[in-house]
Amino acid sequence: MPRLIVAPFLDDRLVLNPGSGSGLKIPPLKYAELQHLTTHGGTVPAWLSAVVEQQWSLDLAGRTLTDVVLVRKESPYGYVRASYEINKGCDYDCPHCYLGQKKFEGITARQKLRLLEIMRDAGVVWLQITGGEPLIDRHFPLVYQRAQELGMMVAVSSNGSQLHKPAILDLLARHRPYRLTLSVYGATADTYDGFTRNRGAFDRFTRGLAAAQAIGLPVRLNIIVGEHNAHEIEDMKALADRHGFPHQVYTNMSPTIDGGAEPLPSQAEDYLRKRSPFTGCNAGHTFFHADPFAKVSICKVGRDPQIDLMTEGIEGLRRLGGIADSLQLRTGGCSGCQLSGTCWTCRPLAKLYQEAKAPRKTYCQHPDER
Repeated sequence: MPRLIVAPFLDDRLVLNPGSGSGLKIPPLKYAELQHLTTHGGTVPAWLSAVVEQQWSLDLAGRTLTDVVLVRKESPYGYVRASYEINKGCDYDCPHCYLGQKKFEGITARQKLRLLEIMRDAGVVWLQITGGEPLIDRHFPLVYQRAQELGMMVAVSSNGSQLHKPAILDLLARHRPYRLTLSVYGATADTYDGFTRNRGAFDRFTRGLAAAQAIGLPVRLNIIVGEHNAHEIEDMKALADRHGFPHQVYTNMSPTIDGGAEPLPSQAEDYLRKRSPFTGCNAGHTFFHADPFAKVSICKVGRDPQIDLMTEGIEGLRRLGGIADSLQLRTGGCSGCQLSGTCWTCRPLAKLYQEAKAPRKTYCQHPDER
């Protein structure tokens, strides 16, 4: 496992430490020097060992460069971030879930490793592993370790139900993620277990939270507020503060990825937040999402059309930018709108709301017909 990753990132060249959220920019000439040393078996140059010791207290002086540093090649595809939905299966049954039917299915272990190599060759530096619940996938340890071996900064999004298990804790302690994001569904067992529809879930979650704090994992908490747990919002914030973990609060639920309206009634109407205007994003151009079958879309929301990477290979990604541009065109109830510059939602998300027959006010700040 590399101690450091040196990688191109858009127009920059970065030095990264797996398990740390900080990084360093280096000039292109320094990056070229490290590429040369990698090819010719050189040692860590003095300038790099000095800045690394100052930044992360790592002593790499005199070490063979390839023993401790992975220098990533430049990619012609230009993708620097990706998310991988390793499986849609989940041990919870939350009412707000945007995945709809959560089947436990996907590709083989060998195909998952091939997908990671395609991501590496596409230029992906930051990878989010998500689900469903990723920690219950039997191939998670294999995928997680291999992604780090390939020089990716790995984040994991989880419900935390498996975090108390020694095997999971040992894996994350030995190969630290740069971020571990956990969802919070309540501050008491009655509320948490009721929201997740899983008896004993709160006990497992809090044990995992304490274990993560004890070994210093970089946890961030997403506090999910719905109709059935809104009364504990302040207690959930207090839970995060007691553990010293930063947190964000989410109140607006989305339709399912198939345009189903099932999650929308779970919203706590009094806690809904006004969204900021949508000003564009890099989905499909420098970022992509892979589902459990290695079918790639521009993001988790805009999933149609998809590109099957197991069939098309990396060259299929060349079509993704055009797909992204086409999905952002105003269609349906938004075609011809003269107020699109202040939209709350991107077109793929607005389309899901429309398919769910949601009230216009849930996705448009101009609910009256114009």
